Amino acid sequence: MNLTRALGSVGGLTLASRILALGRDTLQATFVGAGFASDAFLVAFRLPNMFRSLFAEGAFSAAFIPLFNRKVAEADDLSAGLRFAEQALAVLFPILVVMTLVMLAAAWPLTWALSGGFDDPSRAQFAFAVTLSRFTIPYLMLISLASLLGGILNSLDKFWVNAAAPILLNVAMISGLWFFHGDGPYETARVQAISVTIGGMLQLGWLMLACRRAGISLRLRRPRFDKDVRELMALILPAAAGAGATQINLLISTALAGGLLDAGSISYIYYADRLNQLPLGLIGIGLGTILLPTISRLIGQGKEAEARETQNRGIELALFLTLPATIAFLVSAQPILAGLFQHGQFTAIDSERSSWALAAFSLGLPSYVLVKVLTPAFYARSDTRTPVRFATISVGVNIVGNLILIPLIAHIGPPLATAIAATVNAVLLYRTLRARGQMEADARLRRRVPRLLLAALLMGVALFFLDGFIAPWTTGDLLARVTGLTLLVGGGVAVYALACIATGAYRIADLTAMLRRRPANS
Repeated sequence: MNLTRALGSVGGLTLASRILALGRDTLQATFVGAGFASDAFLVAFRLPNMFRSLFAEGAFSAAFIPLFNRKVAEADDLSAGLRFAEQALAVLFPILVVMTLVMLAAAWPLTWALSGGFDDPSRAQFAFAVTLSRFTIPYLMLISLASLLGGILNSLDKFWVNAAAPILLNVAMISGLWFFHGDGPYETARVQAISVTIGGMLQLGWLMLACRRAGISLRLRRPRFDKDVRELMALILPAAAGAGATQINLLISTALAGGLLDAGSISYIYYADRLNQLPLGLIGIGLGTILLPTISRLIGQGKEAEARETQNRGIELALFLTLPATIAFLVSAQPILAGLFQHGQFTAIDSERSSWALAAFSLGLPSYVLVKVLTPAFYARSDTRTPVRFATISVGVNIVGNLILIPLIAHIGPPLATAIAATVNAVLLYRTLRARGQMEADARLRRRVPRLLLAALLMGVALFFLDGFIAPWTTGDLLARVTGLTLLVGGGVAVYALACIATGAYRIADLTAMLRRRPANS
């Protein structure tokens, strides 16, 4: 499989979703701003957003896809895999119903835990935040069911269908903001919370329709905890912690920021994270989605050398795309944030403070992506316990980092602690794979990584001088903002491409070979 072509399919749709998310966040900044109403919605959105990452993009796929592929391979028949999927659905559905009802009943303590109790809110403000949480909690059940259907479609190499589903969530939320925003921030935040669950309904409906068109129809059976289901359940919980270390760290950071920092701090961190999530979603999640079924099939066929080669090319592609994003966010965070969000309720001070958080987040961007690229090597071998050990260490590093850094650098502390924790996680994953003989950086990867870093740094120098020219455009009208951001991004991409060729990181033949099925010899 050509990873670049596959990533182009998944990543293109993921990019479309993330661009829509930026549009959604721009409208949210305009109508809600960065005050308590915004913080309350973001806390309510944090739990379903975390479950989306853990289940749709992490734990369930990590546990389900290798087992599904194994069933199909053993019987040489897709129906064997579908019977396993029906057994999983029969057990998953009642668990999700009970869990959703319990969470709705426990919305008050959940909101308190996620927010750290906020910073001295009034009783009415906290009650408002609890109400928003109750609006968003049903999304958890919807996205978990959608992840089962998406896992089946990914196993059949229909990656694009599952990758397109998040677009519907953003469409629902943008529609709520555009057509139904209220007279003030609180009314608009309520509309946003309702639109989250509506978006979940649309996502589940889309995947049900796609499965039906693919000839897949799952019946709801009586739950039976047979051997296969017990094995699936034994893999899901550790996979959730292993794949979701970044989300767990963000959850802890949000709670500590809400309890220890002034109102608006959660929003500064959120808007910074939204930009940080753009390359993470496009590169890390896209590559992780592709690598898991690909590597699991290769290992199942006894092709260990090919599996290691695929892993090397995944790391190479991840760093090729991630290093320039890291440098760009370090150098140009402020003009990017101002161009996207600085209007309406979102002020110049909000842009500046969010830019500091984005710069801190970006220090860990390569590590966030490498965690997504490295963990499939464990999951493909049905090892979900090793990543959970490293995720636990990562969470501990994050907590300690937050407690040390928040008193020193306020809202910059949580993003920086998250970046440090992700780096620890990535290093532990890589070293373990190498020690087991399941991963070794080949000569091609060792040659290219330092040259890619140099090319990214050269791009950063160019952006530093370009920022001053672009800055006045980022606070103008819509056309000026779009023009300014296009020049900034386009200029950076052009300089990086030229720098890659000049440093020898890639030849022109290498870059064109990425779009072909067979790589150029190197």
